[in-house]
Amino acid sequence: MPLLVTNNGNTKIRKSAEQSGFRIASLSLWPDLKICPGSKAAGCMDLCLKDEGRGKMQSVQNSRMNKTQLWHEDQETFLSMLFEEIFVWVRRCKKSGHQAAIRLNTISDIAWEDYGIFQEFPELFGYDYTKRVNRLGNTPDNYKLIFSFSNEPAYAGSVHKALKTDYPVSVVFRGGLPSQYLGRPVIDGDKSDIINVNAGPVVIGLRAKGTSGKRSLISGSNFIVDNPELVEVAA
Repeated sequence: MPLLVTNNGNTKIRKSAEQSGFRIASLSLWPDLKICPGSKAAGCMDLCLKDEGRGKMQSVQNSRMNKTQLWHEDQETFLSMLFEEIFVWVRRCKKSGHQAAIRLNTISDIAWEDYGIFQEFPELFGYDYTKRVNRLGNTPDNYKLIFSFSNEPAYAGSVHKALKTDYPVSVVFRGGLPSQYLGRPVIDGDKSDIINVNAGPVVIGLRAKGTSGKRSLISGSNFIVDNPELVEVAA
């Protein structure tokens, strides 16, 4: 059971690779409250894109569940496999003349900086989204993060801390992207995560995808927010 996906099957990862010149490998687990500890406060677990796109396929879901089970039950074996696969990935990218990149939290939020991965592979570029504000500023230089916004009251303290930093903050909007939000300019975040993670103190505007927008209305979650400029026009 290989851990990494290297065929650019994820649409966003494929677009990021095409626009950046990187070759990007990714790790997709099946999220739960242990590997996504900020999801409860952010109110996003029920809106997760884990079962959208290729995630609708039972074989893909089973693979992600098996990887998550291995992580929970035998981290030593999991990490040994991961290090070996990253070693092969970096070597393969060198041979093809590309810089190796990796997204380890495609649909999870594990603090990979605690496991020495990016220290072991300084030539590897990593990026992820996170809802764990204490991770900001605590990763190696070759592992960059984007903070993920939610308007849930229980999450307000984390958002407040994140906005005091120069890290980009992603916001999922319903009804298109505004020009500004949270006192920051909004850029189109659906183009390339390589651009997003290096964008500095901006809002990364993401459009609600799949059925997540409808589910957010039903659940009452504040993870997806209405485009305030659209609301103003309607008023």
